[in-house]
Amino acid sequence: MESSARREEAVLTPREIYERLDRFVIGQDTAKRAVAIAAHNHLKRVQARRLRRQSLIKKSNILLIGPTGSGKTHIARNLADILHVPFTTVDATEYTEAGYYGKDVEVMISDLLFKANHSVEDTQRGIIFIDEVDKIARRSQGARNGAGSRDIGGEGVQQALLKLLEGREVYVPLNVTQAWNKSDFVQVDTRDILFICAGTFSDLHDYGDEGGRPVGFGAEEAAKRSRKRISTKQLVDFGMLAEFLGRLPVVVQLEKLGEPELIRVLTEPPDSIIREFRELLALDDIELEFTDGGLREVVRYSVDRGLGARGLRSILEFVMADIMFEAPERRRRNVEVDADFVRQRLVGLDSAQIGL
Repeated sequence: MESSARREEAVLTPREIYERLDRFVIGQDTAKRAVAIAAHNHLKRVQARRLRRQSLIKKSNILLIGPTGSGKTHIARNLADILHVPFTTVDATEYTEAGYYGKDVEVMISDLLFKANHSVEDTQRGIIFIDEVDKIARRSQGARNGAGSRDIGGEGVQQALLKLLEGREVYVPLNVTQAWNKSDFVQVDTRDILFICAGTFSDLHDYGDEGGRPVGFGAEEAAKRSRKRISTKQLVDFGMLAEFLGRLPVVVQLEKLGEPELIRVLTEPPDSIIREFRELLALDDIELEFTDGGLREVVRYSVDRGLGARGLRSILEFVMADIMFEAPERRRRNVEVDADFVRQRLVGLDSAQIGL
């Protein structure tokens, strides 16, 4: 079968990428525009190299900074679908410096290779999403030049990632479930792999929790505009290596989603949670209807506990548990979920009970 990398397709414009992202990602307009531009430049770089043209275009690796549940992973996953490239998500905390117990950073390339059905050509144009990157900040108190105590899970991982982010030919294991085998590896060029790193960096940014809710007409938008951007110096002081940040030229800050955005997350996207529940119950000939009050109760619970969009599914799974359990026995009936029903189900529920 012909590799997808060989199919010549017109490079999507930033507007086209943005509009496709906008169908699935609610809010975060500034972030979606920045990601669309970076993705467009990445496609042009890949195309130029494929045509063997000399190009000055540098890699557009991305750093997403935002609170939990603001859509960092969601943006990256949908971007990969839009670009029709292999995609994998890895957790930065799983990796250690080479030579120590834990995963070497090359294993994340092996994960991408597996997602690309072991096509090296497709792997070399894929996307790797590295989550929890703020957790590999420098933790040792030694000298900043690397002397002193080893920080094998923090600074050591950042240093190991430098070669991948910049672009090198590396040897990666073919089987990610087994230890390294010298006869069981493949060479992969990471120059055209787009890396998207993400973290909350919660100690650096006020996402609007302190000082109460904004008051007055337009206060919410004014508060967003007044928030200062996180500077490179702040990230370095946080414990990120300057060399590491230098290989992530596109820095995007995401805002905390408010109640209006979370209600849209529940209902508007083609793959929204409410649509999914309706489809599940429709298979049992049950018509599900959520009232505006019921949706607002779910969203308010998530906002009050700082769960963001990520917590909506867990909350709804708990709210809908009895209905889903009885669904096969309640054929040809209408079910309405209103504010009173949601409040009764959420009494005494806290984040630990729903695994958040």
